[in-house]
Amino acid sequence: MKDMKNSVKRINLALQGGGAHGAFTWGALVRLLEDERIEIASISGTSAGALNGAALKAGLSCPETDDPRQNAIDMLNWLWTQIGAVQDLRMSAWINALGPLVGLVRDAYQASPAYLMAEAATGFMSPYMYGPAYRNPLERIVAKLIFDNICCTDRGPDFFVCTTRVRDGKSRIFRGGEITVDTILASACLPTIFQAVKIEDAETGREEFFYDGGYTGNPALYPMFASHLPDDIVIININPLERDELPTSPQEIGNRINEISFNSSLLRELRAISFVKRLLKTGQVPEGSMRDVHIHMIADDEMMTQLSVATKLVPSPYVLGKLHKAGYAAADAFVTDHFDKIGAHSSVDTVRMFS
Repeated sequence: MKDMKNSVKRINLALQGGGAHGAFTWGALVRLLEDERIEIASISGTSAGALNGAALKAGLSCPETDDPRQNAIDMLNWLWTQIGAVQDLRMSAWINALGPLVGLVRDAYQASPAYLMAEAATGFMSPYMYGPAYRNPLERIVAKLIFDNICCTDRGPDFFVCTTRVRDGKSRIFRGGEITVDTILASACLPTIFQAVKIEDAETGREEFFYDGGYTGNPALYPMFASHLPDDIVIININPLERDELPTSPQEIGNRINEISFNSSLLRELRAISFVKRLLKTGQVPEGSMRDVHIHMIADDEMMTQLSVATKLVPSPYVLGKLHKAGYAAADAFVTDHFDKIGAHSSVDTVRMFS
């Protein structure tokens, strides 16, 4: 652990979803946990971000540990070891033999018979065709993460899980005692792969079905505007915001549509934050009448643009390891370059982003 050099700074963490690319967030979280100057006050997670958030919350909240930070790191390591085991080991062997070129790994997965068959199957097969034989492969992993209902305890950071309610298409944020195995599975429920998750919804007073939260909040920022939480929101972004090259192949077009779709809700919230900042800066609204949050981002678009939907869906240990290292390095660069801005002002210029 690194020595504390300055006073502790409290942050909110917003963890984006993106399938196996969530291993980038794993590496970033490990780096943040190693710095005792940083305290995590709340976590908002969607899809893979909800899985990472559950591991983080469980590790930091466990009463049976003398070192909650190391406990959280251990939980994150266990999570991604388990996710890396959900794969075709024969395919992994020849993919890993391609060596250090991530782009070659991406292309190999996109061309692999297993991926092409799975991609084609989503056009004519439904996850409901399995009948009583259906099992969500993530259920065993999630059940371990939220053992003893630790995710809904008052200990540790606040935890928010974003889902999409199928009936009305609205975002549904679960928190505290509402968080169960089913809410985490719902947040990561891609409807072409998994069956919608049924939950008794206290908001509507009826049983509802839920899809992946990435459609409506990836991640949701507004739960972290609560007055008892700090002003700083650190977004760990795993879907590239920009790609300079025009996608032309079917795979490239489909991949870019996926990225745009899963960034759209985040960009809407950032645009709203930018609008509030302009109102406050120009004096159009009184200071203190609206929450002026500080936005920070940990990302590596250069790394992520080398990947695709195929590497999101196939959790190769090789790619997971590369993503972990990239996330750790990106978080280290953020701490080095922007630690002093936490608690003072944003390190992301949201006004310029939308000007």
